[in-house]
Amino acid sequence: MATASHPPIPENVMTPEAALKRLLEGNARYVAGEFNDRDYSETRAVLTQGQNPYAALLSCADSRVSPELCFDEGRGDLFVNRLAGNYVSLDMLASLEYGAVVLKAPLIMVLGHTECGAVKSAITAEKDHFDFPGHIQTITTQLRSAVKAAEKSGGDLLAATIVENIKINVDNLKDSTPLLRRLVEQGKLLVVGGLYHLDSGKVELVA
Repeated sequence: MATASHPPIPENVMTPEAALKRLLEGNARYVAGEFNDRDYSETRAVLTQGQNPYAALLSCADSRVSPELCFDEGRGDLFVNRLAGNYVSLDMLASLEYGAVVLKAPLIMVLGHTECGAVKSAITAEKDHFDFPGHIQTITTQLRSAVKAAEKSGGDLLAATIVENIKINVDNLKDSTPLLRRLVEQGKLLVVGGLYHLDSGKVELVA
């Protein structure tokens, strides 16, 4: 990966608060169907010099969720890390640390979504004591704490587990030592949680 010592997209250098505002404004355009016009050939040459995304995302791998689309952004704007269940694994943590420390992205969003298949599987594994084949069980095991937390809150178990999973992983990133927690404490990094609604395309802040 290239470093960002010479930002190829100067307008991507911003405060954490400005980054969140830009992300949500992009989602509002997406929901309204009012996308920015882009000529991707214009940025092709400059992006060979490096990258400086203004936000990093830990997103579910679900094919119905496309961060660059739902935030109406182009190449070089978002540092997207995708994993079924959008949870913090060691590899994902290392990648997000790179995004925050080396690429200097001032914002991390954990992006979950409604009707998440990984969460549904975790609920099945917990409630029915079902073991999934291969390495799929690794995902359900990682999401078990979210299921347990949601059971205590009552209401719709799927919806509650999806939100609890987002919140748990936002907290995990904020408390991650030594790199991310230090940036959060210094006010250089904001970590938030978003819920993507499949029916509307809207991203709701839940953490």
